[in-house]
Amino acid sequence: MMTENIRSLIRYRIEQAEESLEAAKILIDKKLARPAVNRAYYAMFYAVLALLAMRKMETSKHTGAIALFDREFVKQGVFGKDFSIWLHKAFDLRHEADYKADSQVTEDQAEMTLKNAVTFVNEVKTVLDNLIDKENAP
Repeated sequence: MMTENIRSLIRYRIEQAEESLEAAKILIDKKLARPAVNRAYYAMFYAVLALLAMRKMETSKHTGAIALFDREFVKQGVFGKDFSIWLHKAFDLRHEADYKADSQVTEDQAEMTLKNAVTFVNEVKTVLDNLIDKENAP
């Protein structure tokens, strides 16, 4: 049974994901590819944290969250392999953009990362809604 604390945490993580998507869209409109990739990745990351909260799992590391997503949701068939690929690519690109001094992020890369992040977050929301509905069913 899901506690109210877990429900609140899931809502909070989805809100973070949605806000990050909005920020990424604004940054792309302003031709700011590097921070747009950061926000698009974080949208996906927060969505993953919402999924993990549903299963009462957590980790303090990005790589740990990604590994748990792959193990618990991709390998189990909840999400297709594309979702794992998108998440890994966004993580790698965000990491390069944030930490490599000579990193160049193109507008095309930022736009594709955002497109994937929008699909990713929307599908996570659908899966969460279905899981919550199942739990609430009599």
